Amino acid sequence: MTLIELLVVIAIISLLAALLLPVLSGAKARSKQISCLQNLKQLEAAFQMYAADNGGKLVQNVSLISGANYVLGTNAWVFGNMKLLEDATNLSTITRGELFPYVSQPKTYHCPADLIEAGNFPRIRSYSMNSWIGSTEMETVEQEKDYRTFIKESDLAASAPASIWVFIDEHPLTLEDGWFIVTMTDTMPFERFPATRHQGAYGLDFADGHAEVYHLRTAVTQVAESQNQAFVTGYGLAIPRGNPDWIKLKQVTTSY
Repeated sequence: MTLIELLVVIAIISLLAALLLPVLSGAKARSKQISCLQNLKQLEAAFQMYAADNGGKLVQNVSLISGANYVLGTNAWVFGNMKLLEDATNLSTITRGELFPYVSQPKTYHCPADLIEAGNFPRIRSYSMNSWIGSTEMETVEQEKDYRTFIKESDLAASAPASIWVFIDEHPLTLEDGWFIVTMTDTMPFERFPATRHQGAYGLDFADGHAEVYHLRTAVTQVAESQNQAFVTGYGLAIPRGNPDWIKLKQVTTSY
């Protein structure tokens, strides 16, 4: 083989590698997205099994009240604040939760594409629960009183389970407790923000057991694809009330 022929072969190999790398990268990203959706579906299955074992009562979903002080209910689905180093890698915040006996694998609570660390260790949780499910906290917000909270399975059944999400893949910048607030009256659009690690998309599971991927479509929400950039209300960038991505999430959050 002559030098010219060798150079041609090397050039062809380099070209093929350049063409294949995006394909391989996309396949890897797709694999992580599928694994994330499977995690969400497993949490949803645990959510349903808990209700079946407790007379139709849904597992409690509680919010932080101040700093490191928690509303510690007797049957909360998960505990801990992922913004606190002592909680972010503490498995007991998961194992003490009422859903863990139905899941029994801590990795189910963590999205495989979530690379955020706390003290050089991966944070143990990536997901949160719909603030309208598992407590009546949203009823204490004056502007939100016209909307429905879900405490029992029968409450969800009355609102079409296939159209109400339960667990969400949350963005690492807003992830703290397991309570993902959505204000139906737009007082705080995207106060908590969905993850963008799946090529600008996030996962949701629904009360009937299925899961979906929602892609963020607008420029103001696509900004969030940089995980090191502060971007949401209270973090640097206010989201307009009429934002289509915000409206889409609200449409599957609760009902009148």
